Amino acid sequence: MSHTVLIEDDGGVRHLTLNRPDKKNAFSNEQWSAFTDAMLAAQEDDSVKVVLLSGTGGNFSSGQDLSAFMDATADEEHPFARCARTVCAFDKPLIAAVEGIAVGGGATLAMHADVVYVADTLRMRLPFVSLGLVPEFASSYTLQASIGARRAAELFYTAEWINAERALETGIATARFPVEELLPHALDKAREIAQWPVNALRETKRCLKVAHEAGLQAALAAEEAGMEKQAGSAENIEAITAFIEKRPPKF
Repeated sequence: MSHTVLIEDDGGVRHLTLNRPDKKNAFSNEQWSAFTDAMLAAQEDDSVKVVLLSGTGGNFSSGQDLSAFMDATADEEHPFARCARTVCAFDKPLIAAVEGIAVGGGATLAMHADVVYVADTLRMRLPFVSLGLVPEFASSYTLQASIGARRAAELFYTAEWINAERALETGIATARFPVEELLPHALDKAREIAQWPVNALRETKRCLKVAHEAGLQAALAAEEAGMEKQAGSAENIEAITAFIEKRPPKF
């Protein structure tokens, strides 16, 4: 198993920790694949009743590692796509304990959690338009479903930073905690959920998700089409170039 995702079992709780602290847990191709495999293993193991997600080094995840993304060849599916399908189909309770940086895919992954706890150190951002891109991970649906269309539109269109107070106020977060209390609380809540029978939890999640399935799949398809149009476009190239050169982009 890859060292980029740490796996620890605590009774019926499987704790998955994103582990590239030197990169603020940015996802490499290896980490996307390792995380997908870990989620599939948790889904198939009936001794696992709930999954808890967190990150090392004081951050959740800064999203896609751009250097790794550039390494992918055009004629192969990026491992992110398999991960997105897996997370969308995950059929057990999912809790996210989010501290520090949660940007791009780091933010949109957390939006698939049934319960999201954040630390006071949270710095979340949906930077897609600022990169000349569109949302991903079906976030164009999940965020609207969680906080409403107008609040979601404001956050996507502005690409502004979201702190813990804003995350709680909008409904992105279930609750906020001092950073030292975040993981202990999330683990306690996961243990509370894990006392119940696994198939009852599965069926309850199915009931909760059934109304959202069509929206999730439509969002994945629309986002994929949007990414095909925007990735490598003049807007995208200028955004990335400006980022590398540490200057304001000229759109």
